[in-house]
Amino acid sequence: MLLLDSADVAAARRAADLGFVRGATTNPTLMAASGRRAEAVVPDLADILPGPIFYQVTGETLAAREAEARRFASLRPGRIAIKVPTTTDNLALVARLTRDEITCALTAIFSPAQVLLAVEAGAAFVIPYVNRTTRLLGDGPGVVHQMRLVIDALGAPTRILAASVKSPDEAVAALLAGAHGLTLPLPVIEALGEHPGSLAAIEEFRAAARSAG
Repeated sequence: MLLLDSADVAAARRAADLGFVRGATTNPTLMAASGRRAEAVVPDLADILPGPIFYQVTGETLAAREAEARRFASLRPGRIAIKVPTTTDNLALVARLTRDEITCALTAIFSPAQVLLAVEAGAAFVIPYVNRTTRLLGDGPGVVHQMRLVIDALGAPTRILAASVKSPDEAVAALLAGAHGLTLPLPVIEALGEHPGSLAAIEEFRAAARSAG
């Protein structure tokens, strides 16, 4: 699964036009950059892209986060996944939401131990920050691999959606480490499809076609 990591509607339209980007992830930073209210952005993204749209709760209290999660999930029933930063209390929140069939993702997750509890809480997704984990712990893909081992050991349906991916090489490393999917900024998605060797070969084909004509 390939998702767009953006709350920008123009980027979502470009991603939708590509035909292989399924949905989008947002976070408070991306939402603020959009300059629009989240209640307006999330339905717009759902109307543009065919797959899930991830919204991250920001309430100051557990009760506020729960009310916020339920409110946003109701904007497009079955289409909105709720992102919740990983803490013990928030894991309990995810357990309550998933019992009511609200799709949840644990984000800002940095350890296999947290993934173990995410599985037990019923999270559909865990979202590790690959590049940030490398900067903090030394080996982001290595941590992703350990997370995948935990999920496989438990036989769980929880899927790893790798975020904080800054380059095509880092995207491939996350997948080879065991991530089930990627959420990427539009420039990284577009860069995945390009290579200097491809451009050189295309120019050779054009030159041959011109000479033949």
